[in-house]
Amino acid sequence: MRNSSRTCEHAHTRSAHAELRTIPRSIYIFDWMLCCLLPLGARLTARLVANTREANRPEGKWTPTLVYGAGAAGLALVQELMQNKTLMSEVVGLIDDDPRKADLSFKGKRVLGNGETLGTWVERHGIKKLLIAIPSATGPQLVRILKLATDAKIEYKMVPGLGELVYDTDLGKQIRDVAVEDLLGRKPVHLDLELIRERIHGRVVLVTGAAGSIGSEICRQVARFGPQALIGFDAAETPLFHLEREMAKTFPNMVFHPEIGSIHRLDTMQRLMKHYRPAIVYHAAAYKHVPMMERHVFAAVETNLFGTWNVARAASDYGVEDFVMISTDKAVRPTSMMGATKRAAELLLRSLQVESDTKFVAVRFGNVLGSNGSVIPIFKEQIAAGGPVTVTHPEMRRYFMTIPEAAQLVLQAFTIGNGGEIFVLDMGQPMKIADLAKSLVLLSGLQPDRDIEIKFTGLRPGEKMFEELNLEDERLVHTSHPKIRSYVSDQNLDAAHVRASLTQLRQIAEREDVAGLVLMLKDLIPDYNPGSELLKSVLAQKTNHSSMTIVPKHATATLLN
Repeated sequence: MRNSSRTCEHAHTRSAHAELRTIPRSIYIFDWMLCCLLPLGARLTARLVANTREANRPEGKWTPTLVYGAGAAGLALVQELMQNKTLMSEVVGLIDDDPRKADLSFKGKRVLGNGETLGTWVERHGIKKLLIAIPSATGPQLVRILKLATDAKIEYKMVPGLGELVYDTDLGKQIRDVAVEDLLGRKPVHLDLELIRERIHGRVVLVTGAAGSIGSEICRQVARFGPQALIGFDAAETPLFHLEREMAKTFPNMVFHPEIGSIHRLDTMQRLMKHYRPAIVYHAAAYKHVPMMERHVFAAVETNLFGTWNVARAASDYGVEDFVMISTDKAVRPTSMMGATKRAAELLLRSLQVESDTKFVAVRFGNVLGSNGSVIPIFKEQIAAGGPVTVTHPEMRRYFMTIPEAAQLVLQAFTIGNGGEIFVLDMGQPMKIADLAKSLVLLSGLQPDRDIEIKFTGLRPGEKMFEELNLEDERLVHTSHPKIRSYVSDQNLDAAHVRASLTQLRQIAEREDVAGLVLMLKDLIPDYNPGSELLKSVLAQKTNHSSMTIVPKHATATLLN
């Protein structure tokens, strides 16, 4: 048995040796070559891909770039800049003021330091551009960053705010210059779009003052919600022509009727209401320039008061459902003719509400950035001319809002109004005009008081240091929209007294009796405090006309009786 098993073992061994002898020796050489070539091939492939990408790299000078902000927007921007070579930005690193992010790395790009180290890195790496990727930055934070960038003498741009990012996540395409609106640090106003669409869609809408900055933006916003027709009414021919072209291009399926005329004529407004039968009227036509209206008081009365009466009366007579008037924070305890006439117009609407089925509401605005007659274009012109930038007083403050915000407030207000209310947007804290001027200088890549002088000139006629949003007898009522407040006065007005007062005011205006006008408005609006320049005009008129007409006591029927 043992011999037999040994024989079998030898047989198996001989068989295994025979199998080994059948494998070609060249296989060992091929195996060695394969083990060497595979890693080498992988490296060569990677190099080939890299060289191909380099060959496809756009020609031109690449810009050494820093990204300010290592949050979600900043990291997304870094990734886009690295992938999208057409942007021609070579990301060197990131800057962030959060100490917890110091030395963190993303895609090989390190957080180099905070804003105070910006100048060091610019000098060390030859940085030419700073991209600000902090959509949630407040106004003061953004001003600080602009000052740091200006001190470092580099170009700066930013990604848009959160409201804009909702519609497009391609950050690279949205990089833009910093705008003065960004300095407000305002969160976007979120509207109840469905409610607005429900109220506007399929209805005829009329906008007075449609060719102005606010009126034209209201037209753009209204057009988004599919009205049956939109009527743009204005006395200015050329800007109305341009608005018509814009509406035809942007909203080709919407019916837009440009109408030229003046709100000074009641018959014109009646003809317009009768022909188009609008369901909604946005009344934006007004004179708004404070010092100008101090010198042209009767023009202010004719447009802001009598014009508003003509539009509102015609709207009530022809069954308009909703009437929204654009008012101003200058109507609160007014010190100017513009503010006084707008306050009187608010009172007119309240009086009409008593006897009309139309819902009359007013919307008080703060200063609107970029609107016609606003301070921004003046500051920009002064900066372009090398200064000085003129500011009335170092402590003057104003509430500011953007043109889109203003128009959106108007659209939302009429959907929540029941008639007789005055709506105000939550505009945050007022801003110093001097700070706004300095920020604009920074936006121009210059240093205030070094490159451009800030010069204080004193208050102009009719101006006051601070604006207010409501009167003492107006109580705050919360609305369904968290950013909109409503002020309601419990005191009702008599429409008959309104008509009597308007009659007296018209007679005074026809006589161009400045003293009588001031006295009448003071009687209508007890907290009206006429400006010193206007009072000088009254005294001058009294001196030149010793037989000046005195307004009889019985003629000063007031809206507040």
